Amino acid sequence: MKSAFYSLLVLFSICLAFTACKDQPQEIPVTIRRLEKELFAAKSPADLDVLLQKNPFLRDYFGIPKGTSDSLITNQLYSNVSNPDLQKFNEELQTQFGDLAAVKTQLQQAFGQIKAAYPDFKTPQIITAVTGFMGSDLYVSDSVIVIGLDYFGGSKAKYRPQLYDYQLRRYQQEYIVPAILFFISQKYNKVPTEDQTLLADMIWYGKGFEFIKHVSPETPDSLIIGYSQTQLDDVYASQQDVWAYFLDRKLLYQTRDAEKERFIGERPATVEISQYCPGAVARWLGWRIVSRYLQEKPNTQLGELMANTNVRQLLEESKYKGQKDEE
Repeated sequence: MKSAFYSLLVLFSICLAFTACKDQPQEIPVTIRRLEKELFAAKSPADLDVLLQKNPFLRDYFGIPKGTSDSLITNQLYSNVSNPDLQKFNEELQTQFGDLAAVKTQLQQAFGQIKAAYPDFKTPQIITAVTGFMGSDLYVSDSVIVIGLDYFGGSKAKYRPQLYDYQLRRYQQEYIVPAILFFISQKYNKVPTEDQTLLADMIWYGKGFEFIKHVSPETPDSLIIGYSQTQLDDVYASQQDVWAYFLDRKLLYQTRDAEKERFIGERPATVEISQYCPGAVARWLGWRIVSRYLQEKPNTQLGELMANTNVRQLLEESKYKGQKDEE
């Protein structure tokens, strides 16, 4: 009897272990195609035209309008990739980014989490490019993700995109994966089309940030929202004042685009509140509401959260009143 009981106990333990492994999200293999090698290997615009024909997603990446001749793009692109300065810059980027092991690992883990929440998720092809800022910083579709490495060289890069300083902070390697995941979240982030309030916009951003936090829990909050750590600490500490400002001026249910943009759009600071209050503070507040909602409803699944379009319910059930998490 003792032997039989021991055998059953071992079998039960194996079953539990198997179930735990089965329920644990698995990493999804990711390979990265270095398209810049193919671009800089071109000997003529005709070579790039062939590359464009074989990779139709590049038309979207370059933002080529329908009816526009491809030669306008391929001629300019060849001029760029044959330029010695850009060739040297590309070499610097190759050294800086190496094999992109960190990006690959983060995406493998995040894609596994997304697959666990959405079984129909198909792993997109990951592609990098260096074009002399001709393409976009990121292009994300269901099947292809293109990373413009020239945008993410960071503060020490020889060339940088023409953006404001407060925007340039996000154009570093560590911001690539959070930005990709936010783009992916938009496919699942349902919105109340009839609700045009600032609150609806706030909740949409909050759900998007929580999506990143769920599928990539190791990602620091500062990278998710794009604030410096100092900005994040300051706004967190003063959130009661920020929340009071929104309530006093009845901003949550504001529908005027110009008024909403002052608080949801990117700016160096939300000077209406304080010169130290970061821009797009309404996005951060939306995240606080969603975060508090999940604390109140800890059994909420990711798919359930992303599908919820009842923004007033989310606000009410979050019980958020400007308080910090520990209060």
